[in-house]
This record gives sequence, structure tokens and C-alpha cells, in this order.
Amino acid sequence: MKQYYHRVLMLLTVIVFSGLTPSILGQTTPPSTATAEPQQRAFGADPIQQLNLTPEQRQQIRSIRENNKADRAAINEQLREANRALEEALNSDNPDEALVEQRLRSVAAAQAAATRMRILTEIRIRRVLTLEQRNILRSLQQQARESRRERMLANPEVRQKRLEERSRALQNRRNGLGPLLRQRENQRRPRL
Repeated sequence: MKQYYHRVLMLLTVIVFSGLTPSILGQTTPPSTATAEPQQRAFGADPIQQLNLTPEQRQQIRSIRENNKADRAAINEQLREANRALEEALNSDNPDEALVEQRLRSVAAAQAAATRMRILTEIRIRRVLTLEQRNILRSLQQQARESRRERMLANPEVRQKRLEERSRALQNRRNGLGPLLRQRENQRRPRL
């Protein structure tokens, strides 16, 4: 459970940081002055301005993302292909367990490569940031996590809808036996 929590936390960090980097690339205004800093750190302010990136840092981050673009695309394509192959193996008339296991290993390897690429990219980008900027980034990520959690807790309808969507997505990934078994249980006649 601890590993799962750690992985989810890392994934959230990557997602939040990935959300910040496209804005970095489009940002062309000069960094703000220190007198405006308290206003910028207010909730909802532009996170890129809060990081106060220099033009050199922006260029380095752009360069890191561009250098990884082709590798990232290739890894994502491998992941799609591995998932397709696994789906085909599962959907065959008589699924071969050894083949399915091989396909699972391929999917796991592709997922690991994609995760590795995201994490290494984030590490390289974080090396560009100063200690203060990394601290600001951590606090922004924490604020984003808390905000998402508050929205989920404040709106039970949205929470229920997301749970239903997740459940439907998981049902669609099954081999079809799970829903059929549940339907049969519901069709049983009560004893008289």
C-alpha cells in the first residue's frame, strides 16, 4: 500500500509539473520583480510567474522537452502497440496463457519505459530550477493536490460520476466474464 501511495504521489507530481511546462514554453514575458511576489503566490496566480524563471531557464526547459520529444513518441507508440497485442491475445477464441503472459510483460516494460522517461525529464527540468524555485514548485503541487481533493469532497455528484466512469472503464477492460456472472446472479429465481 505504501508503494502504491508513493507511486500515486510521484504520478501526481509528474502530472502537475507536466501541466506547468507547456505554459513555460509559451511564456515570453520577463520574470516579475520581488515586490510583486506576494501577490503572485496568491492562490490562482500564474504558476510560471510564481516560479520566476529566467529566460535561460525557459530555454533550457524547452531544450530538454524538445530533446525528449522523439523518444517520448516512440515509447508511447510501443505502449499502444503492446496494449493492442495484449487485447488481441485476450480476445482470441482460445487465449493462450503463455502468450497473454508474454504480452503482459511487454505492456509492463512499455509502461516502465514511459514512466522512466517522464521521471527523467522531470529530474532534468528540476536541475534547471534553483532551490527556491523547487520549493515553490513543491508548494504549488501541494496546493493543486489539496484543491483537487477539496473539489472532490465538496461535490459528491462529481465524485460519484468519476467513480462510475472508472468502473465502466474497468468493465470494458475485462474479458467479459465478470459482468456475465453478475447478470446470472441477478437472474436467479427466489425460492418459494
